[in-house]
Amino acid sequence: MNRLRLLAVGTVLMFALSAAAQQTTTSPDAHAAAVAPVEQHLKMLSEKLSLTADQQDKARPILQEMHNGSQKIADDQSLTPDQREAAMGPVFMKADKAVREFLTDDQKKKLDDLEAQMHSGSHDNPHGTTAAPQQN
Repeated sequence: MNRLRLLAVGTVLMFALSAAAQQTTTSPDAHAAAVAPVEQHLKMLSEKLSLTADQQDKARPILQEMHNGSQKIADDQSLTPDQREAAMGPVFMKADKAVREFLTDDQKKKLDDLEAQMHSGSHDNPHGTTAAPQQN
């Protein structure tokens, strides 16, 4: 189950990163470019989980740390794709665990459902694009 959660969280992050990557190519401000995927991810989670303002404030630095860590791994050209995937696992799991600490039971269930939906390759994903099924 942890592997499924990892893949789902990774998929959610990758959608956020891919959407941000399209925006960052035209943005000269590196700080704004780094913040954009975090804010998009936070917005999506806020909408899907009905996060309170306090929960959003707690989630923002967790998502920023996850983004920074995954971006560093993605940029490391010395790693093979399999090594990158393996290295991102702990980054995603740490963020997932940290966010769950302040979610209500209902929000945790919604997050489980969202992660399962993302893992299944459902067409109804948070960014309105078609998700490709995960390969194991």
